[in-house]
Amino acid sequence: MPGVRLSALLLTVSLLVVSSPAQPPVASWSLERDSRDSSGNGLHLAGRGVRYGEAGSKRNDRPTATFDGRTSVLEAANDRRLDPGTGAFSISAWVHTAKSLDDVLGDVVSKFDPARRTGFQLSIKNNVGVTNTSANYRHVHFGIDNGRVETSWTDHGRPGNNMYVFSLLVHRGRLYAGTCEPGIKEAGHVYEFDGKSGWKDLGTPDRSNAVSTLCSFGGEIYAGTTKYRLAGSSLPESPNLTKGGRVYKYMGGKTWKHLGKLGEAESLYGSVVYKNRLYFSALYSPGLFRYDGGTKWTNCGTFEGKRVESLAVYNGAIYATGFDEAGVYRYDGDGWEHLGIVGKNTQTYGFAVYRGDLHVSSWPTGSVFRMDESGEKTKWEFVGRLGMEKESMPLAVYNGMMYSGTLPLGEVFRFDGGKKWTSLGRIDTTPNVRYRRAWSMAVFRGRLFAGVLPSGRVKSIEAGKSVTSDVELPSGWVHLAAVRGTDRLKLYIDGKKVAESTRFKASQFDLANRVPLAVGRGQHDHFNGSMSDVRFYRRALSDADVKQISRK
Repeated sequence: MPGVRLSALLLTVSLLVVSSPAQPPVASWSLERDSRDSSGNGLHLAGRGVRYGEAGSKRNDRPTATFDGRTSVLEAANDRRLDPGTGAFSISAWVHTAKSLDDVLGDVVSKFDPARRTGFQLSIKNNVGVTNTSANYRHVHFGIDNGRVETSWTDHGRPGNNMYVFSLLVHRGRLYAGTCEPGIKEAGHVYEFDGKSGWKDLGTPDRSNAVSTLCSFGGEIYAGTTKYRLAGSSLPESPNLTKGGRVYKYMGGKTWKHLGKLGEAESLYGSVVYKNRLYFSALYSPGLFRYDGGTKWTNCGTFEGKRVESLAVYNGAIYATGFDEAGVYRYDGDGWEHLGIVGKNTQTYGFAVYRGDLHVSSWPTGSVFRMDESGEKTKWEFVGRLGMEKESMPLAVYNGMMYSGTLPLGEVFRFDGGKKWTSLGRIDTTPNVRYRRAWSMAVFRGRLFAGVLPSGRVKSIEAGKSVTSDVELPSGWVHLAAVRGTDRLKLYIDGKKVAESTRFKASQFDLANRVPLAVGRGQHDHFNGSMSDVRFYRRALSDADVKQISRK
């Protein structure tokens, strides 16, 4: 009977369609004993510094690849099959990171051309030494760009009555601001922002006029307090004479637990986590203090008693900028080393790890410098002045590029390579003041946020399109998946979707470029940890796909 035969044929075709396996990855690198592509497409990786099958680097009893965070990288030659253009694509990878870190974590997979600001990257972001704060710590970031940036900054308001957003910290899916509120009956506050509603007041840890530094440590927030001297910003001095120099732990609501005073310091400047220990620096007096539990702090000193400012962890050590001179100092847990004077400056300010190198900002040339240790002596290479500004302050890496804020006009600049910096506009326009500072920065909800003086406002801008996991990535083995769909980006951790971007037009994001696809290196840093089963798909993985892959 023809009707029966036709129905049977349709049923057979239907079953074949339903049961056909999903499109396999274009490239699949198990990284068990080598960097060969097992997909059959011949997209093998080549590189240096990667070790295979080391003790302790196994996943499910299978060997994995270890990256040293300094030189390790694997690359696939430029190939159209790894160039998604305007189409959908997905990245899947197992990564292992240590709990105790002496370096930033770096990039997982990247194919990005900084000269054109075009391509994509999947990285684990540690924005360290962003003036006062390590603003992003173990945060996963997936971004795409085709030279696009918003034309104006979004104003997120003024936290409280502050005139100085000293620090911005991303922690457990929220953005936190430490402020200076200098009135006689005022004190420094901490505020919380969820990205939607306004700023929630978490109280005043201390009676001093500022909360100068915030730090995420052991899953909790720590705050350092300061008696800030506003004359340093050419503003009237605060009538609040209460000294700071104390550290507090946030306990919920508006409750802060006092963890001790740091020697004779009246003000604190920076904070950082190094080898799973918490460190704070003093501002107007010399000292680097290590937290030893309870209310006990050990003063680790400074180089020849020099006062230090910003703190960053990079390549095995703590780095500190200089208050008394334009120096950079390195502390390895035992002793200090002077790394030289930076340009024709008198002070150094913030740090960033960009493209594997440590960068530092300065006063009074408003310039940024890159550390070069290729020779016997450390050198500081000039990488440009930010317009005609006198001071460059925060440095932050966001969606493949490095950004900095300035004084006296309160601008934000993007580093476009060589010695070129491009202004993205002034974010503080307070009239009749000498100085405006674009002082603090953080990457939150796929956007770059910045806080200012003296208007005390927080603003943000989006470059390209990004998604971020604003929660600290746990140590050990974790599965990451990044998906570009037709009009959104999605980010998954251990099979669960943790972030989704706003909508975009696919035609506006042609990611085609001629740079190699890199595993274990990108625009942030060399990857520090182990990797296994890295895959690249020319399609958007579904929620079910990601869940299935993450169970293997």
